[in-house]
Amino acid sequence: MELLEREVRMLQGGEIVIGIGLHERDIRLDGRPRADARPPLHPGVEVSFDSKYGRLSYATDVFHTWQDNLRAIALGLEALRKVDRYGVSKRGQQYAGFAQLSAGGPDADRGKALVEQAGSIRDALYKYHPDHGGNQRDFVDVQAYRKAVGL
Repeated sequence: MELLEREVRMLQGGEIVIGIGLHERDIRLDGRPRADARPPLHPGVEVSFDSKYGRLSYATDVFHTWQDNLRAIALGLEALRKVDRYGVSKRGQQYAGFAQLSAGGPDADRGKALVEQAGSIRDALYKYHPDHGGNQRDFVDVQAYRKAVGL
């Protein structure tokens, strides 16, 4: 908790919310887990907080205990802060998320061309879906075309 609080403080953050799968009876009135709390339903942890970069949220369930997963998030925040400290990034770009990597907004006209190539909207959605080896931008454009034609 101390490391997490330190990293949030370094981001000029506050209003920390930690999600842990504990039973309600295992949570103290101040919101922290009771010392005698039973193991949670799941070891995953989600942490969100306000920062100078906006509301940030991080989650993991890689480790076997919620304490280790909470520490992993804190160490991850420390590593992201080091990116700034060592001059690899400027102005907190590492906190922006994948939305900043987009090549632009959805393009329904391009989506129409992709649908025509695939043969149908259904086939295009399958072909271009990232889980099936497709490209995220193509998939978004096909969805934009689908919405434009009212399907």
